[in-house]
This record gives sequence, C-alpha cells and structure tokens, in this order.
Amino acid sequence: MYEAFADLHVHIGRTESGKPVKITAAKSLNFANIAKECADRKGINIVGIIDCASPYVIEDIEKFLKTGEAYELENGGIIYKDKVCIILGSEVETSEKGRNGKSGAAHNLCYFPHLKDIKAFSNEMSKHIKNITLSTQRSDISGYELIDIVEKYNGILIPAHIFTPFKSYYGNCVDRLTDVFKEKYDKIFAVELGLSSDTFLADEISELENKTFVTNSDAHSLPKIAREYNKLQIEDFSFEEVVKALKNIDGRKVLANYGLDPKLGKYHRTYCDNCNCVIETKEPVEVCPKCGSKKVTFGVFDRIELIKDKKVTKSPANRPPYIYQVPLGFIPGVGGKTIDKLLDNFETEMNILHRLSKDDIEAVAGKKVADAIEKARTGNAKVQSGGGGNYGKII
Repeated sequence: MYEAFADLHVHIGRTESGKPVKITAAKSLNFANIAKECADRKGINIVGIIDCASPYVIEDIEKFLKTGEAYELENGGIIYKDKVCIILGSEVETSEKGRNGKSGAAHNLCYFPHLKDIKAFSNEMSKHIKNITLSTQRSDISGYELIDIVEKYNGILIPAHIFTPFKSYYGNCVDRLTDVFKEKYDKIFAVELGLSSDTFLADEISELENKTFVTNSDAHSLPKIAREYNKLQIEDFSFEEVVKALKNIDGRKVLANYGLDPKLGKYHRTYCDNCNCVIETKEPVEVCPKCGSKKVTFGVFDRIELIKDKKVTKSPANRPPYIYQVPLGFIPGVGGKTIDKLLDNFETEMNILHRLSKDDIEAVAGKKVADAIEKARTGNAKVQSGGGGNYGKII
C-alpha cells in the first residue's frame, strides 16, 4: 500500500493559448502548469483538476498527452512523469429549491476515469449549460438529476464546499442533503468540507455520519494548491484506487484530512457587509448587533449551529483525524524568497510540512522561520476568525 497526498479541487484559469476558463483564477493556472507544480514544488501525488469538461481544456489535455510526458491509465487517470496522477473533473452548479421557497444553487465536483468519459459528459452538459467553455457555470438541472448523468459516463459526484454561504447545499439550499438527493442519497459517499469548516463541525449533522470527508484547496492560483489536502492509503495511483479510498473499501481509505483551522476560512463567521466586521456572537444572528443592518453574509459556523441535530460531537469510529495545518504561504514571516530557499533545499512543500525536523528547517531558514513553521504545522498558531469573503489571520 502507498500513502499518497491528494488535492482534488484545483481550477484552471486560462488555457495554454490564453482562452478564459475560470475568470477569477490566475492566468498561469493551466493544465500543464498544475501538473508541474504538483510534481516539482508541492509534492502532491494525486490532483483533481475540475475544469476538464471545457472543450478548450480538452484540447489542452489532448496536446499534453502527445508530449510523451503523460499517459492515460487503464484504471482511470492520467500519469505525469510517473509522479502525479491527474483526475479529470468538472465542477457543475445546479439549480435547487432553496429555503423558504427561494431558489438556491449548489456546486458539485464530478470526476471521471478517462478523457473519453469527460468528453461525452461535456457534450451532454452543453445542453444544460449556456457556456460549457467556462468553469462552474449554472446548469438548468438539480443535483438529483445531475448524479444520473455523471454515473452514465462512469463518474462520481461529490458535493462541493457544502457549508459555504454561496453556491452550496447546506449554505443556501437545504438543511438536509437527503432533501435534494432523496432515494439516491446513498450514491453520495463523500462530501467536501470547504475551508471554513472541519470534521468536528460537520459531524454535528447525523446524516453525514457514513460519508467520507475530503479537504481540498479549491485553488485559484498555483501557490494555493495543497492549501488543504488528504492523505490516502491506496494500492496504486489511479482513478479506481481513489474511488476505493473514498468508499473505504478493500483496505483503501482516507488516512487523514489536512486543513486550515476553519477560523482562517473566508466564511467561518457571519459578516456585516455594512460596517465590515466579523460577528462572533454566541448565537447565530441575521441582524448586525453593532449597526442593526440586515446586510449580513451568514457564516459556516453559524449555519451549522442552526441546522445541526447532535448536541455532542462524536465522530464515527472510522473517521480519520482532521489535522490543522497551515500552508507555507499563510505563515507570517515566511515570504516567497524564504519558500523558494526551502524548496531549493528540500524539494517539495510536503517534505517541509511532513518529513523534516525543526532543526533541518532552522539550518536553512533560521530559528524564527523554523519556530513559525513548527507552530503552524502542529496547530499551535493563534488565529483570528474570517468572514464575508475575508480570510482569517494568524496572529
């Protein structure tokens, strides 16, 4: 068995020729650059690229395979330089019935084993999405309908960042996923937590007890890859092995979730858009206690407080540990030049965060940087909560 680091939610900003895919993502974020970043700097073994249903990206993938640096696997996935397994995915926004009769929208991560599968999926989804070339466009179908289309092309569906206030099932649609997926709910075997939540918060909702939790970066730039990630136990690198790990079968499993302290997430607490402040009241509020404004962005912590149905958090026995860890780029005092120096000496970020001693880091970067990294990777850094689209801060 192998232990593999996996980040299953990375966007593409532009194609190799500069065509837009994810408008809000960096231009340098293309298919080839993601593969190189994972192999050469991050040390990520498995990466899910979730804009591969764009016909523009499909063209890039076909060119990428012709370079000889990568090839498709029989059991699904693309191997790059025998270092990185790329899982082809598509993030789809579905149209849902929201709370109190309002319309809602949710993001879904759809993964496929082979290029031919995602090409067929792209062709069918072009009937439900106005512009299939762009990332995460609104479709005219619900998650209930989408999962059948995904499975038709040998894929799996994972609800994305399930608690965030915009574009998620719990955030702005329903209090229970079963309300959306109904008798198909058992087909959902994993959910993505998102940056503003963690295992301890999510396990306050009983319907998630038998679901695997995944922690991914949702990267919109190359440095943000592996901001959150998973450690998998697998037999080999392939789509099939990843699915087995997510289903927790045949000895494959998620060994650990590595994520930010949820306080660092952009939507952890409710935020007043009028007086620009994070609202950290004991009970969830929909009106700012400071200025009386109703213009508030509801926080993940506050949403869970409203919809949870377990008073005492007790995770299932087979739930892997959730390890608070801060990426190098988030740590105060660890700038770009310092990161480059560390990578020149130790090759990848995964080496620095997981395999090196504090003394090794100190020998290259000095005691102050080594102390900061040690606090961050052991979860001992002090954190100020984020909200309303603003990240929290390490103090």
